[in-house]
Amino acid sequence: MKIALASDHAGFALKSHLVSLLAEQGHDVVDLGTDGPESTDYPLYAEPAARLVGSGEADRGVFVCGSGNGVAIVANKVPGVRAVNAHDADEIELSRRHNDANVVALSGQRLAAADADAIVAAFLTTDFEGGRHERRVNQITAMETTA
Repeated sequence: MKIALASDHAGFALKSHLVSLLAEQGHDVVDLGTDGPESTDYPLYAEPAARLVGSGEADRGVFVCGSGNGVAIVANKVPGVRAVNAHDADEIELSRRHNDANVVALSGQRLAAADADAIVAAFLTTDFEGGRHERRVNQITAMETTA
């Protein structure tokens, strides 16, 4: 699976961990930065990564900032992206099954690496259920063309 990753300085350590983990698992990882712990602005990295997901050039996205909120907000501005700031594996599993979430946002300041690993594993292995949920996702998609 092709996965776009992005972070700011507060998410850099966790993103670096996830880049290595996902590459070891055989995923095609596209690391869009940041490349160090120096203070920077999360939109500079989250937007280009979200555009890869929204355009279909990447299958999924994993974005990290201090809280996960900022990168989720940026990602959700991009057509075709459905980002969720997940705090545990159950939350992202439900978001995949019901909302077809294609970006997971994570807190670099509040999540331990093992917890992030479990969230990302659930994110990558859970399928969208479709059915009544597809109708709702289609309604969200329609909003992107009328905004």
